[in-house]
Amino acid sequence: MSNLVASEIVLEPEDNRRLSSLCGPFDENIKQIERRLGVEITYRNNAFKVTGEALQANGAVELLKLLYIETQPVRGNIPELEPDQVHLAIQEAKCLERAESGAYGKEVHIKTKRGVIKPRNPHQSQYVANIVNHDISFGIGPAGTGKTYLAVACAVDALERQEIRRILLTRPAVEAGEKLGFLPGDLSQKVDPYLRPLYDALFEMLGFEKVEKLIERNVIEVAPLAYMRGRTLNDAFIILDESQNTTVEQMKMFLTRIGFNSKAVITGDITQVDLPRGVRSGLRHSIEVLQDVQDISFNFFNANDVVRHPVVARIVRAYEEYDAEQQRLSAQKKAADKANKSADQ
Repeated sequence: MSNLVASEIVLEPEDNRRLSSLCGPFDENIKQIERRLGVEITYRNNAFKVTGEALQANGAVELLKLLYIETQPVRGNIPELEPDQVHLAIQEAKCLERAESGAYGKEVHIKTKRGVIKPRNPHQSQYVANIVNHDISFGIGPAGTGKTYLAVACAVDALERQEIRRILLTRPAVEAGEKLGFLPGDLSQKVDPYLRPLYDALFEMLGFEKVEKLIERNVIEVAPLAYMRGRTLNDAFIILDESQNTTVEQMKMFLTRIGFNSKAVITGDITQVDLPRGVRSGLRHSIEVLQDVQDISFNFFNANDVVRHPVVARIVRAYEEYDAEQQRLSAQKKAADKANKSADQ
């Protein structure tokens, strides 16, 4: 962080009950302001000091003033400031938006048995930056480009930084050529194999035992997309994998589940849709509808971004070239048919 300034403020009148409400249980409200604005806040009694970039630090001071006003007694009772109120106050204070240029940019560095997870190419770096700086991020591209793996890494990173309280990983339970009905067990057991890639990424980053404990405590939840209906997800990092297999209605349902202080990452490959013929992919539809919506980023990967075995990149490229050639031939055939029809008339 460069060009740091320290802004100070004394909140009057001094009232321990109001200060307790402002800071929240275990300083949760202060921590939310710190992580959202990229500042550091220290205080003693009613004297606060904010350190950070000038815009963010001065803005945080103004925010503390406004929030302290909200703690004024009502009929003798001190209202408790909720995280939702702090979130909305930050959203409404436009001057507090941090620059996406990286002044408060963070890199994801998750230590695993295989070493530290880092983006390996420019598209991956931009993808991670967009996840950090946007409420909703789309990762669209072929298999092997790190879309899901990096999203899980960002989620684990946010959890360990205590920026969120839980991680939710979900996939649509769509039959990809195989029938689910013959499999033994209930719905959860039937779709468990479809969620296995998400489990594998978690196990590699956190270890099997830690993941199991976090799942038992509901800090990590892995579930089919259908289980998201009717919920509002606050303080969460939500990843929707294989989103090309959502319907338009399912995608809209998922996107409207997102609550306060939550992030969502939607990953998918629009060339591998397993929906029944005639059913439109929710991912394709969302690209058209949400392209210009603020706080949503779209990240597109191609064969050059594949980080698996080199032959995988060649396979993806071959399919892309084949599809392009088929589209060209189809366009030529349509043009020829149209010309022949005109000649006959």
